[in-house]
Amino acid sequence: MEVLLADDDDLLASLLSFRLKKGGYKVRHTCNGKEVIEYLETHEPDFIVSDIMMPYFSGIELINYVRNDLSLNTPIIIISSAGNEENVLSAFEMGANDFITKPFSPTELLVRLERELKKT
Repeated sequence: MEVLLADDDDLLASLLSFRLKKGGYKVRHTCNGKEVIEYLETHEPDFIVSDIMMPYFSGIELINYVRNDLSLNTPIIIISSAGNEENVLSAFEMGANDFITKPFSPTELLVRLERELKKT
């Protein structure tokens, strides 16, 4: 199972990548929205985990792109330190499957990925 991890925080991305790989996932890390869009033009990961605040395209714009432009049902989990009600509601309205507020445990992300996997 492949996870596309989109986060411009290299330290957090490194920690999450390590834990995801240890959990049996293949991880592709991108650090901005532009790289995400380019990657999705030729690949279809099993999951997308994205920060909201990234350079070029936000996580909200990414959800819109995946759901409306690409018409993909790929599970999307948003991670963000901006977990205010407006951002959470926007993410879900655009089609996110889940929202995790930073800081969080990498194990929590694994649990949520497994939960999404059981839904399919």
